[in-house]
Amino acid sequence: MTVLDGKLFIGGEWVEPAGGHYDVIDPAYGAVVGRAPEASRAQVYEAAAAAREAFAAWSRTRPEERAAILDRAADVIQRDFAANAELAQAESGATTATARGMQVGVAVARFRRYAKGALEPVEQALVPQINEAGPMGGAAVIGALAVRQPVGVVTCITSYNNPWANPAGKVAPALAMGNTVVVKPAPQDPLSVYRMAAALAEAGAPPGVVNVVSGASVEVGEAAVDSPDVDMVSFTGSTAVGQRIGEVCGRGMKRQLMELGGKGAAVVFDDADLESAVRGIGTTFSFYSGQICTAPTRVIAQRGVYEALVDGLARYVGRLEVGDPRERGTVVGPVISAAHRDRVESYVELGRKEGARLVAGGERPAQEEGFYVAPTLLADCTRDMRVVREEIFGPVVVVVPFDEEDEGVALANDSDYGLIDYVWSGDVARAFRVARRLRAGGVGVNTVGRNMEAPFGGFKRSGVGRDVGSYALHAYSELQAIVWPG
Repeated sequence: MTVLDGKLFIGGEWVEPAGGHYDVIDPAYGAVVGRAPEASRAQVYEAAAAAREAFAAWSRTRPEERAAILDRAADVIQRDFAANAELAQAESGATTATARGMQVGVAVARFRRYAKGALEPVEQALVPQINEAGPMGGAAVIGALAVRQPVGVVTCITSYNNPWANPAGKVAPALAMGNTVVVKPAPQDPLSVYRMAAALAEAGAPPGVVNVVSGASVEVGEAAVDSPDVDMVSFTGSTAVGQRIGEVCGRGMKRQLMELGGKGAAVVFDDADLESAVRGIGTTFSFYSGQICTAPTRVIAQRGVYEALVDGLARYVGRLEVGDPRERGTVVGPVISAAHRDRVESYVELGRKEGARLVAGGERPAQEEGFYVAPTLLADCTRDMRVVREEIFGPVVVVVPFDEEDEGVALANDSDYGLIDYVWSGDVARAFRVARRLRAGGVGVNTVGRNMEAPFGGFKRSGVGRDVGSYALHAYSELQAIVWPG
């Protein structure tokens, strides 16, 4: 796999960036990992034009050919697994287990999944309709076929919290459906995405089918959205940025797939298995330093278990090892940048001022280098506090008490977000009843686990559309109706 350091990937060629380079920083040490290319607006447009030119031929390739290329790409990524995981860890600050299993490992799995997805049927026969004679013609039996067609050129704008799995979850299904792509990686960790592009090129993806343009400036992302050659934008990131992208897409009637912010509620009833609830909610503190939009960061606890749950979460926090993500035993590594560390810490201080009780955390860890935040637990919170309402995207969990079921549901739904919520209860019937009442794209019942064939996406300000499994193939396609007289 050949990657030319510091160059963009446009039309199958490694291209010198017009905007120079910027440093990619290791969050664990504050050291420079490498130099990333800064594209100009014109170069982003060139990438989209290259994708447009490649689309006609790629969209007509046999599904078996697309599947073979995706499978070979997975082979190449797996072949260089150790080096890929090392780079992902250096760019993102993930622990070794996360970089290997949840970043590179998931990317390989997604390319394998959508190699199979390329072979899924794209045609659905509909029941014939009997039409009587009229202004539109004589009596006839009209047959119909619904066909999924590729959208065209898809811009994939990826998040910093997973530089392998997130891009793979966009690129692989988009290519499987016959689209071509322009990938604009998060500025904090773009180097892994260039390796992914190189793997696809080595696997046989034709020139222009995959293009990667990076940059720290807002202009690069804007160009990747407003290029006239782009038909669709797939974005993972903040709600604020998603809204701006949506405005631009609206002007051009471009299709959108957006996974935006989250402030997941974990509704814990008196009869819940508290050990399970604590363990599930505790992943917020540990997995990737809380930088995940699916985390249950709002704990809504019934009075009967409120104090016991708070105590259990405090003990869980006390067992977490914070430190160098490369060291064995480390559970919580750094957040992505100094600016984000400061932002998370400011929310903790805001919670104190708002009247929340600081149960655990609140002090900066002792590491001399890097951008670390102590896992923090805030109790006795109320629904109007900003720490309860706003996405912090760090290892901070707030706890709000409730009395009756209806109140718990109302508190959970009192949010601008609706990505994934959770319910813990020993009464399975109640758990499923409450789950159906929650305004969220997904609900975990007595688990934080995921089914990777289930649709993923959000209600309200948490997103537009659904992906994962076959739903991703649908997201990157348009439905065409073909009718004929029987």
